[in-house]
Amino acid sequence: MCRDGGECGKDVFGEFRKLEIMKYFLAIIGGGPAGYTAAEIASKAGKDVIIFEQNALGGTCLNVGCIPTKTLLYSAKQYYNATHADKYGVKADGVSFDYAKIVQRKTKVVRKLVAGIKQKLNNEHCTVVMGAASVVSRTDEQVVIACGEEQYEAENLLICTGSTNFVPPIPGIKDNPAVWDSTMALDSKELPQSMIIVGGGVIGMEFATLYQELGVPVTVIEAMPTILPNLDQEVVAILLEKYRKAGIQILTETKVTEIQGNKVVTTNGEFEAEHILVSVGRRANMQGLEALNDLEMFRGGIVVDEFMRTNLKNVYAAGDVTGKIMLAHVASRQAEVAVGRMLKQIPLQRIAYNAIPSVVYTNPEIACVGLTEKDLNEIKEGDFAPSMSTDEPFVPYEVHKLPMTYSGRFVAENEGETGLCKVIVDKRSKAIMGVHMIGNPCSEFVAAASFAVRMGYTVGEFKQVVFPHPTVGEVLREVIAEF
Repeated sequence: MCRDGGECGKDVFGEFRKLEIMKYFLAIIGGGPAGYTAAEIASKAGKDVIIFEQNALGGTCLNVGCIPTKTLLYSAKQYYNATHADKYGVKADGVSFDYAKIVQRKTKVVRKLVAGIKQKLNNEHCTVVMGAASVVSRTDEQVVIACGEEQYEAENLLICTGSTNFVPPIPGIKDNPAVWDSTMALDSKELPQSMIIVGGGVIGMEFATLYQELGVPVTVIEAMPTILPNLDQEVVAILLEKYRKAGIQILTETKVTEIQGNKVVTTNGEFEAEHILVSVGRRANMQGLEALNDLEMFRGGIVVDEFMRTNLKNVYAAGDVTGKIMLAHVASRQAEVAVGRMLKQIPLQRIAYNAIPSVVYTNPEIACVGLTEKDLNEIKEGDFAPSMSTDEPFVPYEVHKLPMTYSGRFVAENEGETGLCKVIVDKRSKAIMGVHMIGNPCSEFVAAASFAVRMGYTVGEFKQVVFPHPTVGEVLREVIAEF
């Protein structure tokens, strides 16, 4: 018997060969948040599931993204708080850090969480195959996948191949030991003496936070008119002012034309640093999917419908590979919807993309959900506001905002900080359309705002929600009370 219970026999050379391809209800390529979430749900429903991962379970988020970055940032914040403890009446002399131990702890955290995912999949009796998988063939009844010397058959395929760092076509960037991507920065056991960060998006600004708090001179170069261009710009302006005062050199509307060793040539001058971190976005990873040459694509991502179905009958996609919102929690939700559709669960649920919370783990944190004023101002007459539950035409909005200091807890724990909480409401229906905040720890209560946007809460309904006191989250209710 073969290891999966199928029959094996010998070929003419006397070697054992497999007579029957292993068959599953669902095959998943990619073991990141979308992949392992889908595997767990389908397995719990009693379906045979196989999941392929060529690197490590947990994908980019757990291994070279969200978790290791936040682990390093937490250590940096601890050091920052210790060196600024005198603001709270605490004296901490001779504070130092050991970056090698910080990185060592990061590795330990990642290994622990990867082991947890592996155990969870084992508990649900998912078949986990480590290796690079590729699609061999597909019909409307089955998909054949190869990994190593084995082939596997499944009724459904869920593509969760994630994304990879985008390398811009800048002369001098390739094979340059001075140039890092985010993975290389996370792996380094030594702090750079100085750092230039090309790209002022979420990844770039989080690394700027890490290095600046640990005493590394940082320069951020961004081609757009502002850093974090997709966020509420009033909130971003507060972060920008603080970081410039802290000594981070931030250049906007500046394009990199060439990299010469550790020198960056831009439209706004030349800059040098020991290392150059390039973080200008990510691109969908299509490796192993070449056989699906009729798969519909748009701007480098796989096109999916509201249930994560592709244009191919039994092929679904979830996570970064769809090119939608590249966030781990979005990938997990997409996986839930995809598997729910495969299982024909009623009622079929859709993803409320207008209620996806986003967090930037700078110091202070930024957290937001829903529409920005820029989004609303770009909606033309006759368009429909994407946050509305009915097909009613767009109407004007109103904004109320308060500093975070309206929360007693915030004042107690954030000496010298002001922060901001901003709420955008549909002026006619009074439905909450967007919430944008800066101030620690807004990441921990943005889910309340997300729930309000998702459920279409009006100002009157939200006022009935009771917040515990004292918490920083009370500031949401304080702002809502202003309407």
